[in-house]
Amino acid sequence: AIEIGYVYDRRAASLRTQRSDIVGVLVRDIINPFFAEILGSIEAELSENRQTFLLCNHGDDIALQEDFISTLMQFGADGVIMSPSVGTSAEDIRKIEENGLPVTLVARTLDDAGVPAFLGDDVAGFELVTSHLIAKGHRDIALIGGTRLTSTGRAGCAVFAQAFEKAGLPRPDREDFETPYDRRAGYEAVTKLLTDGPAPDAVACCSDTVALGVMHGLRAAGLEPGRDIAVTGYDNITEAAIAFPPLTTVDDGHADIGKLAARALYSKIKKEECPTEAVLVKPSLMERDSVNDRT
Repeated sequence: AIEIGYVYDRRAASLRTQRSDIVGVLVRDIINPFFAEILGSIEAELSENRQTFLLCNHGDDIALQEDFISTLMQFGADGVIMSPSVGTSAEDIRKIEENGLPVTLVARTLDDAGVPAFLGDDVAGFELVTSHLIAKGHRDIALIGGTRLTSTGRAGCAVFAQAFEKAGLPRPDREDFETPYDRRAGYEAVTKLLTDGPAPDAVACCSDTVALGVMHGLRAAGLEPGRDIAVTGYDNITEAAIAFPPLTTVDDGHADIGKLAARALYSKIKKEECPTEAVLVKPSLMERDSVNDRT
């Protein structure tokens, strides 16, 4: 077959199997290593079943997401794995499925969507990192990053307050910085943080990419992360362990998240039973040198 240049005819095979073996994958930001690493695990799992995927980088543009879903339907895709755009409703998901496109959600979830969703346990994860900072003697902690329009962003903000209440401490009287999930946003947040008043003891970030930007911003201001101000991230991307200093963060199991979402979608395509509620992957704290001990 190789010698004669044979190419598998997916269209002909789909007439027999009634499947295209094409899956759509939608994420917010492919440049973000968090999503890139999830995509790697999704691709590896899909390859096990001889499936390929079409990718949409929606950037929280719901119109772009809708156009891509329409394209998948035109191509006769078998299903879609979504990290849904801000503004997506449970009704939107139901309409996609009613049009014959099975859905699983990844990294974000929607109440009452009725489809499998796989994500880290952000409540437990933010509890781990906030309690760790408090245990290390940090009291004046700034929270930077994310949007309260997503389940992850809301969890971070709520658990941050709960951790101080649980420790019998007042929540720091600081602005809640909502930012995009990227380095520049973290870098620029530092300027505002330091001009609004005295520097905090620590900065808890919604993602590792934001935390890496914060560390660059602190150095630009003449402060050393992990010595003058503690910094924590969230996600445990590969870069976190080799940053300077190595970044204390939460491993939210994103490699497992992608794998489980792909498996669940394949089960739905084969019309097998799979969960219809959110499956939370247990997080773990990765203690590194970006958090100093003030006790």
